[in-house]
Amino acid sequence: MTIPEGLTASQISALIAEAPFLTGTMPPLREGTILPQTYSYLRDSSRQALVAQMQLSLRIALQKIWQARNPDEQTMQTPEELVILASLIEKETAVPEERPLIARVFLNRLAKGMRLQTDPTVIYAITDGQPPLGRPLTRSDLQTPSPYNTYLNPGLPPGPICAPGAQALEAAAHPAQSDALYFVANGTGGHSFASTLSGHNQNVAEFRKKR
Repeated sequence: MTIPEGLTASQISALIAEAPFLTGTMPPLREGTILPQTYSYLRDSSRQALVAQMQLSLRIALQKIWQARNPDEQTMQTPEELVILASLIEKETAVPEERPLIARVFLNRLAKGMRLQTDPTVIYAITDGQPPLGRPLTRSDLQTPSPYNTYLNPGLPPGPICAPGAQALEAAAHPAQSDALYFVANGTGGHSFASTLSGHNQNVAEFRKKR
C-alpha cells in the first residue's frame, strides 16, 4: 500500500484501517511518526505490525538525514524539530525545487524572532488534524486560538502537522542559501520569494492580478 506525502495521522489511520487482507484493529498513531512511501505486506499481517514497519522506516531515514546534515548549518536542534519543520515544508509546496528555499524562509524567520505565519498550521488547528477544510481560509480564521496557529504563536508548532516525505526532510536538513523572509503563491503552482516586506507586497499584488 502507498502512503502519500502530507497526510495527517487521521488520514493515514483511515487508509490502514480500510486496507484489505490486514488483521487486527488500527493502533493509535501519533502525527508525523511514519515515512510516506509504498509498503508491502503479507496477507493476514496485522495492522499493528504494518504501522511498526512504517514507524521504523521513518526512524531509519531520519537518522541518516540527521547524521548527514551540516552541523554548522542553521537548522533544527533535534530530529523531532526537523520533522516538525519538514511537515510545514511538505504542506506549503508540491514543487521539489522550492522545498529547500521554503525551509530557509522558515529558518530565517525563526532566527529573527518572526512568527512563521504559515496557513497549513491554521488549517490543522481548525480541522483538528482531520482535513480537508473544504473552503478558503478567512482573515478571522487566522485568529483561531490554538498552539498550532503560527500566526498567533512564535516558534514552531508543538508537533508535526502531517507526515512529511523524504524530500521535505532533506530540505529541512539542507536548506537553501537565501535571505528570503516571505513567499506567496505565484499563480502557476509555485511561489514568489522576497527578502523585504515591500518586495513581498509587490509579489502579493502580482498574484492578485492573476486571480
